[in-house]
Amino acid sequence: MSAGPLTEYAGVMGVADSGGDLLAEDLNLYYSGGDFAWIMTCSALVLLMVPGVGFFYSGLARRKSALALIWLSLISIAVAGFQWFFWGAFIGDLSNFGLMKVLAQPSVGSTKLPDLLFCLYQGMFAAITPAFAIGAAADRGRMLPCVVFIFIWATVVYDPIAYWTWNANGWSFKMGGLDFAGGTPVHISSGAAALAYSLMLGKRTGYNKVNGLPYRPHNVTHVVLGTVFLWVGWFGFNGGSALAANLRAVMACIMTHIAACVGGLTWCLLDYRLERKWSTVGFCSGAIAGLVAITPAAGYVPPWSAVVFGVVGGIACNLATKLKFLLGVDDALDIFAEHGVGGIVGNLLTGLVAADYIAHLDYVTSIPGGWVNHNYIQLAYQLADSVAGFSYSFVMTCIILFLMNLVPGLSLRVSAGEEEIGLDDGELGEFAYVAVYRVAVAFARQGCPFAFVTAYDYVEITRHIDGALTGMPGSPSHSIKGHFSEKTA
Repeated sequence: MSAGPLTEYAGVMGVADSGGDLLAEDLNLYYSGGDFAWIMTCSALVLLMVPGVGFFYSGLARRKSALALIWLSLISIAVAGFQWFFWGAFIGDLSNFGLMKVLAQPSVGSTKLPDLLFCLYQGMFAAITPAFAIGAAADRGRMLPCVVFIFIWATVVYDPIAYWTWNANGWSFKMGGLDFAGGTPVHISSGAAALAYSLMLGKRTGYNKVNGLPYRPHNVTHVVLGTVFLWVGWFGFNGGSALAANLRAVMACIMTHIAACVGGLTWCLLDYRLERKWSTVGFCSGAIAGLVAITPAAGYVPPWSAVVFGVVGGIACNLATKLKFLLGVDDALDIFAEHGVGGIVGNLLTGLVAADYIAHLDYVTSIPGGWVNHNYIQLAYQLADSVAGFSYSFVMTCIILFLMNLVPGLSLRVSAGEEEIGLDDGELGEFAYVAVYRVAVAFARQGCPFAFVTAYDYVEITRHIDGALTGMPGSPSHSIKGHFSEKTA
């Protein structure tokens, strides 16, 4: 049942221990089976989000580097998962290094969960955050440095920000900052890291400071599939952050869904006003913007505000996609616009509309609220936390990448030749769309302007095709221009 534990925990509080005599008593008695079931389910839902990120990014990217982005998302699960087990969850004095003595003692996050389950759930956040950021390597980042970066960044950047946000001893927590599910630790930090990674890598070949690169998302079906994974997974991301199966978790799920719906509609309308066409990619981008914006607020704000978060998040993130041109940074997948700006918007709106009675739905949490409770200082707390998280992540990411680039074998960027043929060929040696490449090359060699349309191809205006992909040794590289329209493969 989810009403609570059958008996109170009797172990040694405040001291690292296993939580009881493992052979003499049933340690499950201290906890609710309903809470266990909900948080374990939420852990699986957040894990599902990580390949969702990979599909979303690969669909937005160029075809020749699409598989590399899926690979990076999966690697983020593995590397961050090991890092979290190794020391990430307890990096302080390492008393729990390698999950030593991590069993039934109540967790620092909630007395309703044991350390072991809390560690599992939070570990999924540690995995998805670098997955959001590493999309910045699109088209020109080497894979090995990305793997090393994920481990270092999770240790040096994500873990400290998560600590100061959610641990009772963290400076933001003590100050009074409100962050329900990761506005700063997950979204602002990953958005800032992506911006820094894009800056340190430099612009892609052929990048135009006014219009970027002349290509469109190559696989809208992947964008939709990634959005579905993320949308569904976000119920575990936000709903599980109540750390129990209770009314606050239900409220968080409802807020998450409404904000995503409104964000998708808002972005669609903004794009329609310019092109007079309805955009699938626009709807997906807006839904993600709404999800990002509501993340820090889902368990603190009243239901009506979900509409505000969706509208403001969708508008702010949509307009923020133009910032990369003002900054002169080639943020290939608009990660900073979606996650950095969306996270900041969510944090600030939380300071305005956080309500004490919503937070108390779990009958445990007490907050002074935001402006709706006349607690006007809360907005300043939210701003301080946002600025600190963004600055720390951006600066530390630049330092990490600068030092890595000096290490032999860890240079960040692929060679010009590898960038030309794409990361899938140059770094992985595997291709997501070999058959389509071969058909395209065959028609191109015959000078045929054949419109080869598939359900999953949304073409680049300028297509670079390497002879190696056709299986014909010695074939020269080609830059095919003018033979294919925007609807050609």
